Amino acid sequence: MIRKLFDEALIRGKSYDDLRSLCKGIGARLSGSTQAQMAVEWGKRKMETYGFDKIYLQPVMVPHWERGNKEVAWIQSSSGEVVPIDILALGGSIGTNGMLKAEVVEFKSLDDLKKASKASVQGKIVFLNQAMNPADIVTFTAYGGCYGIRGHGAVEGAKLGAVGVVIRSLALPEDHFPHTGSMYYEEGISKIPAGALSTISSNELSKALEKGKVTLIMEMDCRDFPDEPSFNVMGELTGSEKPNEIITIGGHLDSWDAGEGAHDDGAGIVHCLEALRILKTTGIKPKHTIRVVFFMNEENGNKGGHAYATWAKKENQKQIAAVESDRGGFSPDGFECDGNPSYVQLIKGFASLLKPYDLHHFEAGYGGVDISPLKSAYEGIPLFGFVPDSQRYFDFHHAASDVFERVNKRELELGCASMAAFVYLLDKSLE
Repeated sequence: MIRKLFDEALIRGKSYDDLRSLCKGIGARLSGSTQAQMAVEWGKRKMETYGFDKIYLQPVMVPHWERGNKEVAWIQSSSGEVVPIDILALGGSIGTNGMLKAEVVEFKSLDDLKKASKASVQGKIVFLNQAMNPADIVTFTAYGGCYGIRGHGAVEGAKLGAVGVVIRSLALPEDHFPHTGSMYYEEGISKIPAGALSTISSNELSKALEKGKVTLIMEMDCRDFPDEPSFNVMGELTGSEKPNEIITIGGHLDSWDAGEGAHDDGAGIVHCLEALRILKTTGIKPKHTIRVVFFMNEENGNKGGHAYATWAKKENQKQIAAVESDRGGFSPDGFECDGNPSYVQLIKGFASLLKPYDLHHFEAGYGGVDISPLKSAYEGIPLFGFVPDSQRYFDFHHAASDVFERVNKRELELGCASMAAFVYLLDKSLE
């Protein structure tokens, strides 16, 4: 049966065309945007096309932030020479209210900034130049190691009187693509604009600072709007033996606005859509109900994930497991489990069946942002995360380079087949 699932994905698969239509037909899908609403309609239509047993939309209110006019920035040396640099506003940032011009002060980490004196920061633009650690084999570990500069840099800078903050993009390659992502403000702390520089521009700025005083000139037009109504998109294959027990699989439909959200998380959406299509097409009658969810608003609030968990609990649904794909469309390695060690042992038992398909990673680990609220709603529920090769993910994450052309067709299809096989085995194994 597993061979049949892989054959369906690799020979008659729909995933690559579906990802193309999402990325090229809809494009970027930031929560609250018209494109995000079009993506909801796209998702519902796809599920209808594939004839799932039940298809429905779950209302959810989501944030609405817009980048506005294209950001611009320059560095100016003490001699007056001006050089343009690559910049993107971080998600949720305020605008600069016209041109912002101030001296730059550099720090190598968020901790270094926290230790700085107010006199050294007051009235300046903070530059947080912490690179992802290239020695970390798993790139998500490197990402986590410097996430703080993006999430909390503006707050820590504002505490010391900074007028703005720019960070080195959370990316491993040296290129001209800045990477955006969520940043946060705190009640009672002044809001200052926050942007990300490409890795090449970060190197240029750091080298300029070694020679003397540098002024940064930047303009960002971003702004907040009232929350907007949106939807999670859901489709089901009804269980043949235990229809009231639900295995949820999914990814997030929204994306950042710089690229097309191909790896983050168009690939994850397609992994789960195709997995359900494959199960249906090959005639599998799952014991439990398998529900695919396209979550809205993972990137800047996780409102869809929280709304889903709250709704499922309120409706007295019996959620027995959840699986998420949100790590890109690269070659699949396996799955991780956030749950009781008995569930880790369960998926380790899948290893011999899936080894012929080059799946080898079955370990304790992380499930996913969208499904994480289910842990609070359902004590003891196991959460599983799809694990592809991580080496190229942060080449494209939250950048304008995250486009359809960056996804390999065969790697995407292998991911879809792996998801279908894992869900098939999970459904057979859970009591």
